[in-house]
Amino acid sequence: MKELYSALLIPFDEKGQVIESDLREVIRHNLDHNKVDGLYVNGSSGENFLLSTDQKKQIFKITAEETNKKAKLIAQVGSLNLDEAIELGQYATELGYDSLSAVTPFYYKFTFEEIKNYYETIIDATGNNMIIYSIPALTGVDMTMAQFDELFANEKIIGVKYTAADFFLLERLRNRYPDKLIYSGFDEMLIQAAVSGVDGAIGSTYNVNGKRAREIFNLVEENKIKEAYEVQHVTNDLIEQVLDLGLYPALKEILNTKGINAGTVKKPMRGFDPSKKEAVKQLVDQFQL
Repeated sequence: MKELYSALLIPFDEKGQVIESDLREVIRHNLDHNKVDGLYVNGSSGENFLLSTDQKKQIFKITAEETNKKAKLIAQVGSLNLDEAIELGQYATELGYDSLSAVTPFYYKFTFEEIKNYYETIIDATGNNMIIYSIPALTGVDMTMAQFDELFANEKIIGVKYTAADFFLLERLRNRYPDKLIYSGFDEMLIQAAVSGVDGAIGSTYNVNGKRAREIFNLVEENKIKEAYEVQHVTNDLIEQVLDLGLYPALKEILNTKGINAGTVKKPMRGFDPSKKEAVKQLVDQFQL
């Protein structure tokens, strides 16, 4: 059974504060309606890099309370501030999160040894398992096979959230590390990742379209590749329109349209354009979200 995780969307009010009741509602929608196996908390979709440490802790706590051990939880704790990453990792571990994840440190041109030390320091300080978050398009960190070899030598590094379009590297990783977890991070390339043998997927659009992602995995497991591609085509039609409307504002507006309060995005992101509300209603109807 492939594992499906929603990269959890976080409802904010106009002042950028977390709306606790709405966050609990979004969590329940993911678990009860989308039937995901777990939640990836405080990742890019959660607008993590716009949040204070206290807000990140608040989100970790609310999510742990609301799921109440009924779903798997991955805590993304990566930060340019290593002290913050450690503090968040310790906090999430105390809350019972199943594993940690951390984006590769970015902006500055860190050496691989610095990146490796970053992961090892978080692991040593928390004692928890680690899932690397590889997203080179946003971090500029494009790791090689040899570098993955070094990281995966640490038994506490149990896998990777692989948000990259290099399917040759993905195949090599899958072939060499059958016991490490590989989660697809590109919703629009799920079919290719599924055929490549990933263990599951983590994505923002699963907050609204998780059932189709599950269908793709199921069809691939039944070797119905053509049918799986058809579902991916529909999924990508949806994704194209969501991207045109603005990814995170549009995903939240889809939930709002369905009666699930998802608030707005945190500044400096721009909130959803009210003139496009009808377009979102049409999306909800067209794609049966």
